[in-house]
Amino acid sequence: MVEILQKIKDNVVQGRLEKEDEGIEGDMAGQPGVIDLVKEAIEKKVKAKDILVDGLTAGMQEVGEQYEAGEYLLPDMLAAAECVGSSMDMLEPLLKGSDSLDKGCFVIATVEGDLHDIGKNIVATMLKGSGYRVKDLGTGVPTADIVQGVREHRADYVGLSALLTTTMPHMKETVEKLVEEGLREQVKVLIGGAPVSDEFAESIGADAYCRDAFDAIRKLKSS
Repeated sequence: MVEILQKIKDNVVQGRLEKEDEGIEGDMAGQPGVIDLVKEAIEKKVKAKDILVDGLTAGMQEVGEQYEAGEYLLPDMLAAAECVGSSMDMLEPLLKGSDSLDKGCFVIATVEGDLHDIGKNIVATMLKGSGYRVKDLGTGVPTADIVQGVREHRADYVGLSALLTTTMPHMKETVEKLVEEGLREQVKVLIGGAPVSDEFAESIGADAYCRDAFDAIRKLKSS
């Protein structure tokens, strides 16, 4: 069991979704990729929680360390995130009802007027791989729809993304609407995106600014 979990972790680090993928080192084509390995682990009755924690999440943690050290680039992180996202499609039905992995509901969206989704998608994938129930509302989401999503899903957290300075005011608008609707006390607000900062987060009443997906996970752990 330990061996296959290590293989899953190693292949996440290499960003190898399928056996045709060469990996970052460029010489791994033909070996089982993450999808094959996760299927094999499930068939061998390895616990879904162990696949998630010791395989997928452990792999993404290493990817995060490499990325922050400047040794991995964005495409490398995207490849690893795709491995986790595709694996979660198989694991989620097996993980349902596992209280030990339910860290709460996280509603995430790119705010109105902004259609950028790469950063949001990576964060959503990382959150799923860390045990959060993620409700991704998509891009260009109006404030009213975000607030409705928080209410409907009884969210514990809401993540707001913006890549354009012109759409940042919608983050402030969302926080204010949460207060107006009496929902602010029940939900923690995390914001992210290239033009966003700690200072901006504080100025609009958000709980935290997250530099990237790995920073978001860290701040959630310490919250």
